[in-house]
Amino acid sequence: MTEDIVARVLRQWQQVHPGLDTAPMAVIGRLNRCAALLQQATDAPLVREGLTRAEFDILGTLRRTGRELTPGQIARETFASGAAVTKRLRVLEARCLVARRADERDRRVAHLSLTDEGRELIDRLIPHQLGYESALLEGLGEDRRADLAATLAELLVLLEGRLGGLQP
Repeated sequence: MTEDIVARVLRQWQQVHPGLDTAPMAVIGRLNRCAALLQQATDAPLVREGLTRAEFDILGTLRRTGRELTPGQIARETFASGAAVTKRLRVLEARCLVARRADERDRRVAHLSLTDEGRELIDRLIPHQLGYESALLEGLGEDRRADLAATLAELLVLLEGRLGGLQP
């Protein structure tokens, strides 16, 4: 197997600090590197549609939940700040992909839903996006992907519990 960039970094740290335990870096460094490369690669099909990953995530969130959501609920679902969600919603509204409805009791609260155009776009994009992402993982067999998904799920639960990121 070819050596990855993190292996080189670990070797360099061992030369500088021979007793240093670099095991955490072996995991976290690789996760960070994979995340950056995957983010760059998986955004490519979305860019062709004029969407950012974050905008795609909002459309997907509204579609998969199947109900109106407030900006705060969208922020929690997409792990984004309220300000970031507000900015993205403006773009999606301007493109007529998301509609805003004021709350009947409190006009400061907005309820957001997909427009017909937004629903059509996400329904058309999601199979293509998943196919593209599947192609990125083709080098790993199904069993390896399942094992990796299970291991990452364990790590995610552990981190969410320790970092207080659990959502109701």
